[in-house]
Amino acid sequence: MKGLFITFEGPDGAGKSTQLGKLAEYLEEQKIPFIRTREPGGTDIGDMIRSILLDPSNGNLTHKTEVLLYAASRAQHVQEVIQPALEAGKVVLCDRFVDASIAYQGYGLDLSLESVKLINEFAINGISPDRTYMIDLPPDEGRQRMKSRHKPKQVDYELDRIEQKNLMYHQKVREGFHKIYEENKQRICLLDGSQSIDDIFQHIVQDFQHFYKTSTSVSNHEIM
Repeated sequence: MKGLFITFEGPDGAGKSTQLGKLAEYLEEQKIPFIRTREPGGTDIGDMIRSILLDPSNGNLTHKTEVLLYAASRAQHVQEVIQPALEAGKVVLCDRFVDASIAYQGYGLDLSLESVKLINEFAINGISPDRTYMIDLPPDEGRQRMKSRHKPKQVDYELDRIEQKNLMYHQKVREGFHKIYEENKQRICLLDGSQSIDDIFQHIVQDFQHFYKTSTSVSNHEIM
C-alpha cells in the first residue's frame, strides 16, 4: 500500500508552513498515519546543506552551486525520509519540493528550466507529489508578514539569504509559481494567501478530504 505525498508551495511569507501544521493536526485527529518534513533539510545531512544555503554570509554562492545543493539535500531527503514513509503507507506532508527549485532557481535566477528539472529528476528517484497546495501572495506582503511575526518577541529578525533578495527576484519567483500551476492544474490546488488562516485551511481540508477518499493509492479510511 503506497502512501500519499502532499507538498506545500508558495512565495516566502505566504503561510504554507502554517497550513501544513494545521493539516498535520487534522491528520493526527483523524488517526491517519503521517509524517511532516521540510526542504531544504529533513535529514541531518540536509539540515547541514540548509545552513549553507540560507546563511546570509554566503553571498558569493554561485547559482549553479545553489541548484546542486538544493538537489543534493533533496536526494538525501527522498531516500532517507520520503520514500520509506510512502512505502509504509503514510501521508507525507512536505514543506517545499521540486516546484520550489523550478520557481526559485529556474525562474528567479533565470537559469535553464530544463537543466534545473534534469538535475532534480536525478535527485528524486521518480518520486513526485500526488497533491500540492500552492499558496499565493505578493512578495511585498510576504516580507512584511515575515518581519511582523517576530515583533511581539522584540527580536530583530534577520532575513535569510534567499529572503534578502530584492523584490524583483521574488516577483519572478511568484510568476514562476503561477506558470508551474498553469502547467500542473490537475496536481496543484492554488489558494489566495490574503485570506484568513482559517479560510485557507477550510479550502485545504475540504480538498484533502475529497482527494483522500477518491485516491486509489491508500486504503479506504473514513475521515470526518
